[in-house]
Amino acid sequence: MNKNSNSYIIIYSTVMVVVVAALLAVASLSLQGRQNANILNEKKQAILASLGAGDRNYDEYITAYAVDANGQRIEGIGGNEVIQMLFDLETAVKGGTYPVFESSDHRYVLPVSGKGLWGPIWGYVALDGDMNTLAGVVFDHAGETPGLGAEIATPKFQAEFPGKTIFEGSEFVSVKLRKGGATEANIAHEVDAISGGTKTSDGVTAMLYNSLNNYLPFFAARREAAAVSAQAQPAEEQAPVTEVSNE
Repeated sequence: MNKNSNSYIIIYSTVMVVVVAALLAVASLSLQGRQNANILNEKKQAILASLGAGDRNYDEYITAYAVDANGQRIEGIGGNEVIQMLFDLETAVKGGTYPVFESSDHRYVLPVSGKGLWGPIWGYVALDGDMNTLAGVVFDHAGETPGLGAEIATPKFQAEFPGKTIFEGSEFVSVKLRKGGATEANIAHEVDAISGGTKTSDGVTAMLYNSLNNYLPFFAARREAAAVSAQAQPAEEQAPVTEVSNE
C-alpha cells in the first residue's frame, strides 16, 4: 500500500486511535480500584478535619451510621456502606436516608451538599454534643472562581465557623453568610460572606440550611436521649445503703 496515499493515512490513524483508546481503557480499569480507595480515604480525612482531628485514626475514632426521616438509627447500615452514600448523597437524601459520623467523644459530622455559582458544592459540618454548636466545617467545590467563590475551600474561611450555633432558642436558624459582614445582633449565627463571591456565599447559606434541616428530627432525638440519661444518672451513681446491725 502506498504510504503516501490518503487511504493509508486514514487507516493508519484509525488503527492508532483504536489502539490508544484500548490502552487507556485498560489502564483506567486497572487503576479504578486504587482511585476509588484514594477518594474514600479523602472523604474520611475530610470528616476528621471537620472535627479538628486530622491526626486521628478514622476507623478507631468514627462510627458511621444512617438515620431515617424521623431521626432514628437505621439498623444494618454502617461502616463503608455509609461512606458510599457520599458518592451520591442526593439520592440517599431523597430516599430518606441520612448519613451520620459520630466520634468517640460524641461529636457528630453531617454531610452537606448544594450548588454554587458554577456547579456543585459540598462539605462536612461537625457539631458538638449539644447538637447546636459548630465544632468545625470543611467545604469543597467543583469549579468556583479562584480567588472568589473558591475561597470556601480555604482554611481561613472555614476557621470562621467553629463556635457558631444553628439554633436561636428552640428555633432552627442555621448559619448564614452575610454580605457586608456578620452583624453584631446575629453574630452567633452569621459569618462574613466572601467578597466578590456573593452567589457562592448564597449557595453555602442555602446548602447549610437545607442540609441541616433534614437532621432536625435527629437533633431532637439526641437531645431527648441526653435528657433521659442525665435524669437517670444520679440514681445510678447513688450507692446502695447498707444497714449496720448492732448485734
